[in-house]
Amino acid sequence: MIILEFKAQGKNTQYQAIYEAIRTVKFIRNSCLRLWMDNKGTGKYDLSKYCKILAKEFPFANELNSTARQAAAERAWSSISRFFENCKKKVPGKKGYPRFQKHCRSVEYKQSGWKLSPDKKSITFSDKKGIGRLKLKGTWDLWRLDKKLIKRVRIVKRADGYYVQFCISVEVNEQLTPSHSTIGLDVGLKEFYTCGLFQVGIFGKKPGAKSFKEQHEGV
Repeated sequence: MIILEFKAQGKNTQYQAIYEAIRTVKFIRNSCLRLWMDNKGTGKYDLSKYCKILAKEFPFANELNSTARQAAAERAWSSISRFFENCKKKVPGKKGYPRFQKHCRSVEYKQSGWKLSPDKKSITFSDKKGIGRLKLKGTWDLWRLDKKLIKRVRIVKRADGYYVQFCISVEVNEQLTPSHSTIGLDVGLKEFYTCGLFQVGIFGKKPGAKSFKEQHEGV
């Protein structure tokens, strides 16, 4: 999985719509966490079902795309599962009990709720938040990738504006041939540092050991 990031360019009304979407994500995440605290035995799928109930009760939650609501519930469950894992492993100190989120800076969409332009220079969000079409400014690496490889799209708020991140499912395989050699570094008093390349023998002998000894003896 690799992530490609682009600077989002839009109008002030679009930035305000993104801000409202991020606030909605924070509301859903904290509401799912409250459901887990009040009801013992609440599981991951219960939180996903609760997103549908929140969409019916609150109009601003219904404006957000359904996959973005599910991603917000997954955030809540990730903090809960991490707390359970720390308890099972008996991690010393605090176990990281889930807390309500005060600052949320991103909204995440899965494979629906967004559409790339044919030239892949802009992206359009089709939910009812009114984000609309945003121009993408950045690398051209997205142009040569298939749209089916994009699994998630995330809008991130930063100090200098908003960014769009694409989570792409790509297997990165690096085949490295062993060099069978080692680099030795030594910091001494006579010289600042000594660097030598030498082959590692069968018995682990290092030819540079003699010069290392002589250097520290002041020869």
